[in-house]
Amino acid sequence: MSENTYILGLSFDYHNSAAALLRGGEIVAACEEERFTRKKNDSSYPQNAVDACLRIAGIGPERLGAVVFYEDPLRKMNRILETYVADNPNRPYGTAALATWLSRGKLLPALKVRRHLGIAPDKIHFCQHHEAHAASAFFASPFQEAAILTIDGIGEYETMAVYSGRGSRIEKLYSVRFPHSIGLLYSAFTAFLGFEVNEGEYKVMGMAAFGEPSFSDTVRTLIRYNPDGTFQLDTRYFDFTSGRDLPVTELFLELFGTPRRPEEPFSVSGPGAERCKRYADLAASIQLVAEEAISRLAMAALEKTGAANLCMAGGVALNSSANGKLQRALKGRIYIQPAAGDSGGALGAAMWHAFGILGIGRTGFQRSAYLGLEYGKSEAAEAIKKAGYEVYKEFAREDDMVDCVAGLLAKENAIGWAQGRFEWGPRALGCRSILADPRRKRMQEFVNMKIKYREPFRPFAPACLAEEAHRYFDLPEGLDVLPLQDFMLAVVPVNDYGRRMLEAVTHVDNSARPQFVRSQTNPLFHKLISRFFELTGVAVLLNTSFNLRGEPIVATPYDAIRTFTWSHLDYLAVGPFLLRRGDVICL
Repeated sequence: MSENTYILGLSFDYHNSAAALLRGGEIVAACEEERFTRKKNDSSYPQNAVDACLRIAGIGPERLGAVVFYEDPLRKMNRILETYVADNPNRPYGTAALATWLSRGKLLPALKVRRHLGIAPDKIHFCQHHEAHAASAFFASPFQEAAILTIDGIGEYETMAVYSGRGSRIEKLYSVRFPHSIGLLYSAFTAFLGFEVNEGEYKVMGMAAFGEPSFSDTVRTLIRYNPDGTFQLDTRYFDFTSGRDLPVTELFLELFGTPRRPEEPFSVSGPGAERCKRYADLAASIQLVAEEAISRLAMAALEKTGAANLCMAGGVALNSSANGKLQRALKGRIYIQPAAGDSGGALGAAMWHAFGILGIGRTGFQRSAYLGLEYGKSEAAEAIKKAGYEVYKEFAREDDMVDCVAGLLAKENAIGWAQGRFEWGPRALGCRSILADPRRKRMQEFVNMKIKYREPFRPFAPACLAEEAHRYFDLPEGLDVLPLQDFMLAVVPVNDYGRRMLEAVTHVDNSARPQFVRSQTNPLFHKLISRFFELTGVAVLLNTSFNLRGEPIVATPYDAIRTFTWSHLDYLAVGPFLLRRGDVICL
């Protein structure tokens, strides 16, 4: 195959299904299926995402040289079968029936691909789950040599793996197998604290800032580290195979008490404050132990490989607090895939095939996460008409829109911002964002309660001009390498000046998870923040994802208008149009 070969990577049938398209070694497009179906963490076959990638490239399925699935289904089904047999030794009929079903598992992804795209069977390939994660991190990085650490809940068998990356090759050195899993350990506490597994882990990080790690010694007893860089959980405390919403045993409950009820109000003062403080302390404790584990595994990986650089992927690699500490320790010699979870496996599968199998030369690294569809003026106008808006403003010049929106933000209006290609991964990076003035604490409370309809302790990100970031944040050394902050992946301390100026985006522990905005990657968003800087003297905007609680981030102009209508946002800037709250006729 040539350097012009199109390679499609796919992930689906677990959660966060996605598609990613390469042309040779270049990323052309990457989209998550949930953005189109409006189903959070949609696991179904990503037909819409595939169609979007092909549309962006301007090609049909016949141009695809390969389609690569992000794991080995048969290997995964064998693990499920082995677990079933171990847990049900006296049910031979059920085991036989399950074995028959599982033996056909490898055919199912291929059948779905062929049914949709109509391509030949010999073009369909499979890699392994952690290989896809490793490829997504290393081949997207600026490094030619690195240790690669992948950590998640579980792939086929592995829950953690270490690879050595050199040039266009990755080699697995060692791994840890189910049920020993840092991801599942963290998810057990996520469920115990009343949040949804595979969705609420970042809420645990937010809650942790309100607590003290007073249970950390007890949590540490649940994990044992081995001299070879691996680890083991004390499995007496966990139940990862029954499918229960709370994957722990009675021994776990004896240690940590009564689980928090989902939707239970959280407050650090007033009625119930003592109970909430206990849960916050538990969140702080598992967060600290997770940070220790991630750091220990990372340092062991670097020692084993002898590399100076580290690449990471897997859902656990989205732990921004742990990432910030690693970034400091490694002086910036770290790269994390922006879509580190299972959706990123689609990109990794394509990269694994392109570089590792076909030997296509690497052309650069992933500087941008703006890889989704872009909708034009006509599509925005059609959505406005469909939604029933008759009063709106259209800007003939981009600069006029920027001036208007910056002025509205300076007057403490909350604004939906839907511009350009939508983002790849879980972060809104200034193309599908809710924006507000970061200077006043009341803006945090207003956006949480009246717009996002979510827990009041949840923090927001400061989107900051990259060239002005030193004004507000205590930055680590080594930011000459692409910073994790470009993708909103790492927490940093907020300095004294920043704490005074950025009340709405500084967390209770005086930290923040900033986004550095560069004119090279998002010129329109950079221009908007620059104009706000001119008006207010602050080079930062409050940034959060453009969605309501429990929904995916918006994709289309109509998604943006619908979400705007059902929230308390003051304005919506969609393409060249500005809509004001209250001017809707019908929806």
